[in-house]
Amino acid sequence: MSESAQPATPVTFPPAFLWGAATSAYQIEGAVREDGRTPSIWDTFSHTPGKTAGGETGDIAVDHYHRYRDDVALMAELGLSAYRFSISWSRVQPTGRGPAVQVGLDFYRRLVDELLAKGIKPAVTLYHWDLPQELEDAGGWPERDTAFRFAEYAQIVGEALGDRVENWITLNEPWCSAFLGYASGVHAPGRTDPVASLRAAHHLNLAHGLGTTALRSVMPARNTVAISLNSSVVRPLSQTPADLAAAQKIDDLANGVFHGPLLKGAYPQTLLDATSSLTDWSFVEEGDLRTIHQPLDALGLNYYTPTLVSAADETVQGPRSDGHGASAHSPWPGADDVAFHQTPGERTEMGWTIDPTGLHELIMRYTKEAPGLPLYITENGAAYDDKPDPDGRVHDPERVAYLHGHLSAVRRAIADGADVRGYYLWSLLDNFEWAYGYEKRFGAVYVDYATLARTPKSSALWYGRAARSGTLPDIDTA
Repeated sequence: MSESAQPATPVTFPPAFLWGAATSAYQIEGAVREDGRTPSIWDTFSHTPGKTAGGETGDIAVDHYHRYRDDVALMAELGLSAYRFSISWSRVQPTGRGPAVQVGLDFYRRLVDELLAKGIKPAVTLYHWDLPQELEDAGGWPERDTAFRFAEYAQIVGEALGDRVENWITLNEPWCSAFLGYASGVHAPGRTDPVASLRAAHHLNLAHGLGTTALRSVMPARNTVAISLNSSVVRPLSQTPADLAAAQKIDDLANGVFHGPLLKGAYPQTLLDATSSLTDWSFVEEGDLRTIHQPLDALGLNYYTPTLVSAADETVQGPRSDGHGASAHSPWPGADDVAFHQTPGERTEMGWTIDPTGLHELIMRYTKEAPGLPLYITENGAAYDDKPDPDGRVHDPERVAYLHGHLSAVRRAIADGADVRGYYLWSLLDNFEWAYGYEKRFGAVYVDYATLARTPKSSALWYGRAARSGTLPDIDTA
């Protein structure tokens, strides 16, 4: 087909396309000591001096635990059709073992009922990084037992909410849990052991497999189970063999370590070879890969910026400036011979380059690697230095342009044959941004941290018009 004969990108999105927003429990709920909740690794980490910007914590966050009805009403006013939120494991199962605390589950029952009453489809994420501290004290994700504890927790939540929630996600960004939590130490629990990080990655995969089985054992067959991966779009600095090898190594550590067993039932041999000086992978036991490699109902993709790498030369002291926080320890086990580079172009407040072509590339990659598997963009968004004007309005034209560009990339992927069924903007609300504290604002809704008042930014209003119409309004209408 000639270039001029290429089909035009459709003006509208499919009628059933979900227009959503996403959050996570520790970043928004607050109420960390109420109704039986006990500390998670993020409570411990954020209360450890020097671990977060300004020593800030999620103790109050944006108080969603007490303000959820107002927040759901705001979603409805904006016209959202879906909302992805996570469950606080230690609010439901405080020690990570044993029976649930019903008052903890009741909060999520009320939240789900409120969403359904407003015509908003809930999507539950079971794990968004907040492991109960007692499980970390017992060894955390590097220990095999944690995967079995997760399955027990998944069954508890599935029994409680599976009659009303159809869309389920086991884990959010297990790469961050494994490698930022246990290798570079910039995320909770703050450990810096590369072998532990690889063990954690496998046990997170195993937790997904066991959790999927547990969910399906207690939920209606109509419900879907997925996982959300922050799969990286890894690009070599040049086409030299050394740079191509560097890109392969990072692609294995960022992507293959998860989608290999999930989609193909095996870890990439190149990954095993690259990390053989660290571990023989004997923690992968007989039957594990079968447990992990079971049919997914959908795959969630989280995308923010591409990754540009090359082979390191003698001036580079291992992989740094990779966009994942400052640390003397690398989150890339066995990849000290790889250098990271800033991709060209405009950047967000996180220092991440804005490149919607990466999202299109990512979608098409998984369309090819997992044909027939429905895809959701479960996170995409940008941090900017948003401030109210003298009239109290919050104009964020940069975020509007960001959303327009990335949603256009999604629309183009659909036109190219991808089965993308929804988009969840990150994030609904300004919130506790992990080690960055409250410095980075990702929300479409501005939160005054002194009063906790919510103000929809111009991007929220623009996105709401897109959600209601199924088309992308012009940028200059925001």
